[in-house]
Amino acid sequence: MSRFTDIYTTLFKISVAIMLQYRAVLIIWLIGLVLQPIIYLVVWLTVAETQGGQVGDFDKGGLAAYFIVLMIVNHATFDWHMYEMGYRVRTGAFSPLLLQPLHPIHRDIIENVAYKFITLSVMLPAVFLLIWLFEPTFGAPMWAVAAFVPALLLAFLVRFFVEWSLALLAFWITDTSGLNQMYAVASIFLMGQMAPLSLMPQWVQFAAGVLPFRWMVAFPVELLLGRLSPEQVVDGFLMQALWLGLGLAGLALTWNRAARRYSAVGA
Repeated sequence: MSRFTDIYTTLFKISVAIMLQYRAVLIIWLIGLVLQPIIYLVVWLTVAETQGGQVGDFDKGGLAAYFIVLMIVNHATFDWHMYEMGYRVRTGAFSPLLLQPLHPIHRDIIENVAYKFITLSVMLPAVFLLIWLFEPTFGAPMWAVAAFVPALLLAFLVRFFVEWSLALLAFWITDTSGLNQMYAVASIFLMGQMAPLSLMPQWVQFAAGVLPFRWMVAFPVELLLGRLSPEQVVDGFLMQALWLGLGLAGLALTWNRAARRYSAVGA
């Protein structure tokens, strides 16, 4: 454990140093993470205004709370390596990672955490500003607030390992950009990023619950808003554990085959 602690600490410092050299890129990514939920929030608040201040089971304060919490959860759980894997494989950038005595996924996890650590200095003020502007209403019981922390951690792990496993398709498919775009579009609907899942058609809600999408984002959001019963929370934790296990199993089954298949001719 001490060896891994030293490795992770060193990788974290390196990742922070590298990212601070590319501040403009960090800002661009962060703007996207902040603007998307704000745009959807304004759209749904406009819809609520035309319907007497209510959309489904959400009033205007509830909508504001939903999209503000969504922004926090999406920032905490998102990962970009799925969209980089194809580039790594095509250009040979994966070669030095394979020569190291540590699985490349460890470096990606630390890089992910380092990015979120750096951008908290901007994300938190943005959250407080949105709370001041849109006056959200929060009413979650304390047990739900306490359960939110492990739910958020599991959501991050599920999203990371499922997406990293899917990213390994880049070892068999020359260009994964089309698949990545399809996944991104599905995520917008099935993770509850465009709208709360309770406002979506029944078939969308069913697909989001059967597939891992709901458990990556929407579940911790609904939990922190106090919109779930204790029984639903237990079921949610079980689904997160199931998909985390499936993500790890998919990674274990495909990694060795992918690494053996890999051949680099890039720049």
